[in-house]
This record gives sequence, C-alpha cells and structure tokens, in this order.
Amino acid sequence: MRDGLNPVRLQLPHGAEAATVLAYLVARFPTDAERMREKVAAGEVVDEIGRSLGPDAPYVGGTLVYLYRDAAPEPRVPFEIDVLHHDDDLLVIDKPHFLASTPRGAYVVESAVVRLRRDLGLPEISPAHRLDRITAGVLVLTTRREVRGAYQQLFASRTIHKTYEAVARVDPRLDLPRTVRSRIVKEHGTLVAQEVPGEPNAESRVSLAEVAPGAGDGGEALGRYVLEPHTGKTHQLRLHMASLGLPILNDNFYPRFYDVAPDDYSAPLQLLARSISFTDPLSGEPRTFTSRRALGRWPGTAA
Repeated sequence: MRDGLNPVRLQLPHGAEAATVLAYLVARFPTDAERMREKVAAGEVVDEIGRSLGPDAPYVGGTLVYLYRDAAPEPRVPFEIDVLHHDDDLLVIDKPHFLASTPRGAYVVESAVVRLRRDLGLPEISPAHRLDRITAGVLVLTTRREVRGAYQQLFASRTIHKTYEAVARVDPRLDLPRTVRSRIVKEHGTLVAQEVPGEPNAESRVSLAEVAPGAGDGGEALGRYVLEPHTGKTHQLRLHMASLGLPILNDNFYPRFYDVAPDDYSAPLQLLARSISFTDPLSGEPRTFTSRRALGRWPGTAA
C-alpha cells in the first residue's frame, strides 16, 4: 500500500499482441504511456511475488502484474472525521456528510478509508458495511485483515441493529410508525435505484419522533424521523421515505433527481446513521456506537 491506496492488480489476458509487459501497459493506458515507462524503469511494476518487471520482461498471458496508478488531483472535502472508538480490531468513526466511505470513482484520496490509512498508519483498514457519501454518522471499520470477515458477516447476516435519523415534512394523514416493504433494484451504471413490482427485498421501520411546527422553508411543519432498516439495499431509506410522500430534506435523488456540484456543501442530506448495536463476534460482548453529530435542519442544531 502506498499513501493509503492499494496497487492495481492486472491479470494479463491471453492472446494479447504484446512482446513485453511494458508494451502491454503502454497500449492499455495510452494517456499514461510515459508514466508507465517511468514506473517500469523505476522497478515499480512487479509480479505476484514482488519481483520487478523491467523494460524487457516478456509478456506471459494469465500472469498477475501489480502497479500503482497516479491518483488524480482531488479537492479536499472540508470536513473532519471524528473517531468514536478504536481498539485492536475495530475503528468506529463519525463520518461527516460529503466524505466517501471508500475510494471509488471521483473520490479516491478524499475517502474515509484512505484518509484514515494515512493518518493512523493502518494499511489494512476496511469498512464492515456501506455508508453513502452524502450520509453522515456511524461507520464501523476493521483494522486487521484477520478479523475483517467476522465483522462483515454481521452485516451480511443482518444480526446488527441500525438506527438512522432524518428530517422531512410531516403528513398528519399518515399513520406512523409503520413498516415499509418493497422491491428495490439498482442497475449497474445508473445513479438512482427504483422500486419495482415483485417480492419485497427491502424493509424499513419508520417512526415520527418529534414535530417542529412552522420549521420548514414554507412555514410547514418538519418532523424528526427514526428509521430502522431491516435490510441494506442501496438508497433504501431515501426511497422508502420518498414513497411515503416524505422525501428527506436536501435529497437530490428522490423523488426527483437534480444535479448538485461536487463542491457544493451548502445543503447536506438530512440523514444521519445515529447508532449501531451488535454482539461482538470475537468477544461475545454487546457493542453500541452512537453518533455525536446533529442534523442541521432540525431546529436548535447547527449544520
């Protein structure tokens, strides 16, 4: 790992018309051709056991090659990570809005995982579950590869309890609390998920905890909602709230998508992962972690 980033792992395809590994890399990454030559010359391109592959290293289909790509420049997301808990196995953070959890797409260096690997010197940090970039709150990460599977399995098997908070309009005609069930699908390459007919695969419990009369921009009442997802589909809580006619404030995806500039931090999504509880798979002890953040659109709190 270098600067918090894993190397790129490439399996050389069979049948490629390349005499050397370098020739293949130059053809594969034409816009980085000069950097590929520099990396090979510097011994930074290696095989699966760490041997440097020089300029004349022959191309062998099916073998593995590792190298570091240069991360594109990214503006710093101007919010800091708060650490809620840190031990030999776990790192639990209070993630701010707008910071990606993992390096992906346009957010690589500016992700919680890469920042923490760099700042704490822990190269094996990995998230045990997902938390959207624009959602704030509790995120559980493992610090060692040996324990990663045990904690990730907690989330995969749904043996944890997660509670979220959200701010949205109030509809006095709705009977709450209620459980919302639907079938959610998200196609690869699309930004938004959809509810479609069919067997439900997503379930959320929606409760109204408090009402603030006249707190909305148009003088309408706002509610502080407690959301308990029993499944973990992409954008599940945002979709379920929108399906009730209660879209979460500042949600630019549901019920209607509108574009927001990546560096526009003026209107954070009013959704917070408030707490996570589970039985520790290694010690057997109960664990609960709670966010110290607040939702800025709720009266009496700061953004």
